[in-house]
Amino acid sequence: MTTPPAPFSPEQQPATPEQQPAPAKKGSAILKKVGGVVVAIVLAVAVKLGLPHLTGDAPVHAKPGECVTVTGPDNDPEVDTVDCSSGKADLFKVVKVIDDSFDVNKCGEQLSALAQQLESDKFVLCLDQVTAK
Repeated sequence: MTTPPAPFSPEQQPATPEQQPAPAKKGSAILKKVGGVVVAIVLAVAVKLGLPHLTGDAPVHAKPGECVTVTGPDNDPEVDTVDCSSGKADLFKVVKVIDDSFDVNKCGEQLSALAQQLESDKFVLCLDQVTAK
């Protein structure tokens, strides 16, 4: 006859099936890695293509007759379409648009010129400054 084992103290209790950690699944680890890569690619594409448009930093392809404000540094100006009667500072009226070109000299000497690129479209806005009223 054998003696039964000594009872366990609360600190020494064997783990019950509910308390044992579940073994890691190989499929879920691979799925997490693939999902992480897909998320990174989607974010990169969104930043490259969509972020400037969502934040309003995309160049404006204004039409002749519209008014725009031009702010910021000369090497990276921000252009926004506005109402011509707004009386804002740096307000210009678009006289003509030259598509498929960055040649600012095509606007002549009387007009200001601003070369812009919107996705694959390149264009020059020929601008006449609107005087404050």
